[in-house]
Amino acid sequence: MSLVFDWSALRALTDGPGTGGVLRREPADFRVEEQPAYPLSGEGDFLFVQLEKTGHTTAHVLRELGTQLGVRDRDIGVAGLKDRHAVTTQWISLPAKYEARLPAFAMEGVRVLDTARHSNKLAIGHLSGNRFQVRVRGAAGGADEAARTLAELSARGVPNYFGPQRFGLGGLNAEEGLRVVRGESRVRDPRVRRFLTSALQSVVFNAFVSRRLERGVFDALLAGDMAKKHDTGGVFNVQDAAAETPRAQRGEVSATGTLFGRKVKPLTLEAGALEREVLEELGLSPEVFGSRKGDRRLTRVYPQEALVTPGEDGFTLSFTLPKGSFATSVLREVMKTSVDAAAPELDAEDGADEGGNA
Repeated sequence: MSLVFDWSALRALTDGPGTGGVLRREPADFRVEEQPAYPLSGEGDFLFVQLEKTGHTTAHVLRELGTQLGVRDRDIGVAGLKDRHAVTTQWISLPAKYEARLPAFAMEGVRVLDTARHSNKLAIGHLSGNRFQVRVRGAAGGADEAARTLAELSARGVPNYFGPQRFGLGGLNAEEGLRVVRGESRVRDPRVRRFLTSALQSVVFNAFVSRRLERGVFDALLAGDMAKKHDTGGVFNVQDAAAETPRAQRGEVSATGTLFGRKVKPLTLEAGALEREVLEELGLSPEVFGSRKGDRRLTRVYPQEALVTPGEDGFTLSFTLPKGSFATSVLREVMKTSVDAAAPELDAEDGADEGGNA
């Protein structure tokens, strides 16, 4: 089993022929709108600014904003990173004292859409999810097939794979991440080192999800699973898999996979055996992730408000995913191609977990 990201090595849930097609012929073909985690109060010491950007990474926009307004990097809040090769809408926060300077901000490809006051600084993860609108070109007549696949994904859930954006150009980030945890990497930037190590965590998680699909337990539970309730977020240990699996089949709960780290315990029993099998095939052990805190991640997520709109040369998909999930996991199921396989940026479509504790 390889550490290099490759869609073909990850099992798909749906078995339709796929629509084929091409993504991102122009930035407007891929639109992302951040969904806030809470309503803004309209008063407080922080100014929330809604930005629309095209052709820029979030980090680039924040640097330019800070330079023009004289705001220190640490005083600018953001909930997540957004893709460069798209039209994206997201909120940032500034200390309210900079509000009078905001009208002077000007940057090609960036627009201020709205502002509002709030009582706290925006922080990584302060979003509920993202709304995607993706145009697929070169797939004339594919709308019906796309609608069938999207209906199945909405009913059964989407394999919550980390997409190619996590793994960099050529899918090689995890290999460098392994050198980081072994003390063999020449990379010194702490943020980049964290990102590379997270890519290694992500390879293990993806392989675990794929293995569950191969074994026919994607929408079932195993003894030793740590399952998560979709309505409340509560996590519990599965002792009686036969009793709990009907809840998983109804979409009430789902298994989680381990993002290994020093504060997260590996799975046990049957689920633990599956997890250890994946680690051994990758030549890894939980101990190599001691520099990370670790976390648990849902093995599947459910697209909300999913729609397919036919077009002359293809169709447009619209759907909402929870934070931390990748639109490419949906697109890959629909198109059955290696969507965005050569992603060059260190950006996720939703970077809510970048810079976090996993």
